[in-house]
Amino acid sequence: MKTLKKMMVAFLFLIALVTNAQNDQDKKIMTDAENAKETLLAKDLGLEKFFKNASGYAIFPNVGKGGLVVGGASGNGVVYENGKTIGMTSLKKVSIGLQAGGQSLIEVIFFETNKALIKFKGSNYEFSAEVSAVIADKGKSENVNYEDGVVVFALPKAGLMVDASVGGQKFEYHAFK
Repeated sequence: MKTLKKMMVAFLFLIALVTNAQNDQDKKIMTDAENAKETLLAKDLGLEKFFKNASGYAIFPNVGKGGLVVGGASGNGVVYENGKTIGMTSLKKVSIGLQAGGQSLIEVIFFETNKALIKFKGSNYEFSAEVSAVIADKGKSENVNYEDGVVVFALPKAGLMVDASVGGQKFEYHAFK
């Protein structure tokens, strides 16, 4: 019986450690997302209207992508509704085509309507191959419009990648409890 109690205590302690580590990781991603937002606004002040008027947005502060013919990308981010954090998200991308290199970037997805945000928060949201990101730079956001309630901006941080590929992005959303 004492052994069972010790095992239960050890198990609960392990769960507490894992939960604490996840919370620390989420806090880091949230801090990185706020810094990424400031970086995006410094690069293109026109993005302010999207941050202000969108029903919601997801910021991925550190997306890594790379490939040689077959490529991939992944990153973790924060989801906001009416400017307030509501959960965490992750992205995965697989692509095939003419591509070579590696790159790190910031990606932000704006949702024009509550309907578009609700769709994103649903399980296993995917972008089709036609959705492409606008590179955030001075004045680039001025003439960009939503397509099907969504617009995506990206800002390369480091690396170099030649990319003429076809693929899709898949997202998972986890609401805060």
